[in-house]
Amino acid sequence: MRDLLKAYEDKKPEIVFCWNDSETEAQGWVVINSLRGGAAGGGTRMHPKVDQREVESLAKTMEVKFTVSGPQIGGAKSGICFDPNDPRKRGVLERWYAAVTPLLKNYYGTGGDMNIDEIHEVIPITEENGVWHPQEGVFTGHFKSDKPQKVRRIGNLRQGVSKIVEDSNISPDTNRKYRVADLITGYGVSESVRHFYDIYGGTLEGKRVIVQGWGNVGSAAAYYITQAGATVVGIIDKACGLINTDGLDFAAITKLFNDKDGNSLNAPNMLSFEEVNEKIWDIEADVFLPCAGSRLITQDQIDRLLASGLQVISSGANVPFADPEIFYGEIAESVDERIAVIPDFIANCGMARVFAYLMSFENIDMTDEAIFNDTSTIIKDALKSTHEMRAQTDLLTATAFEKALNTLK
Repeated sequence: MRDLLKAYEDKKPEIVFCWNDSETEAQGWVVINSLRGGAAGGGTRMHPKVDQREVESLAKTMEVKFTVSGPQIGGAKSGICFDPNDPRKRGVLERWYAAVTPLLKNYYGTGGDMNIDEIHEVIPITEENGVWHPQEGVFTGHFKSDKPQKVRRIGNLRQGVSKIVEDSNISPDTNRKYRVADLITGYGVSESVRHFYDIYGGTLEGKRVIVQGWGNVGSAAAYYITQAGATVVGIIDKACGLINTDGLDFAAITKLFNDKDGNSLNAPNMLSFEEVNEKIWDIEADVFLPCAGSRLITQDQIDRLLASGLQVISSGANVPFADPEIFYGEIAESVDERIAVIPDFIANCGMARVFAYLMSFENIDMTDEAIFNDTSTIIKDALKSTHEMRAQTDLLTATAFEKALNTLK
């Protein structure tokens, strides 16, 4: 696996598009790792420290993810180095999408990512530039859709991604009108743990869980994993956290989900970040869900979690371990050798899978149950095929990488 991974990491991307804004200091990059299948896909992010290396890394990550989620296309990513809180943001995005329109019309599909909203920014701004939908390039390059097919499938995308979840068994509160895009990635993270225990042995019922991050992914993962019978014993967010060694049950987590302040934890008796960060890594827990930023989890934190009995990590964040390597560095390898680590390209593939599901067919079941069950099935199948290659729980990530990279050879 190491040789396969090194060859994949070292291979230069097919296309690198560099952009310098004419009116601000903003810089941007589109990296298309390959045009496998005739097209490539990956979202657009904005933050003040993004650079070409980060975008290249994420494009390679997307390509691996597509081997699980579909469609079978190349990986890509866009990154804009600019402060998303700057009032000039809208103008920067307008000029950016004008520049990348030829790519979006022909072979590149994008969407929202960090600090860029799909519904309110990506779709309306690309439409102003004559792009039917931010995924139009995937329809053109990969699916080879004619105009009527493209219209129907784009209609599926528009309806499905922004669809209000009305099923009370899936939505934390139907009155709050949560969308598929708000819930599906966290749902997939939770389902990956449930399927892990079903396939490798054991049960999720009664397991003790620590969650890092309380944005869409972390809060939804906590909601669904407690719905399945686990309890949450600790939450660490960017500025605060909670610890409850007795365990927060489904009702308590549902309230915390609905009480979020934007994408931040909001609850009485919250601990400061410093206090929760000092204590949380030593709590007895079975499952850890890193759902915050990339490259945050240190070796010391892992060692403390393992000493407290950790069994499973499900990577809600892309590349959660603080390694310099693109995928599988020293920290990632050390934990993969000791416990089960469900890799990001399986655990957090929910949104990518929804796109694939909605794009692949013209006449599809658009019910909440069908969309969420499809994501669950894709994750289950990925774990089953990994288990068939190696039934032990250690080296799960290494085995899954080997399978994915052989697909890309």
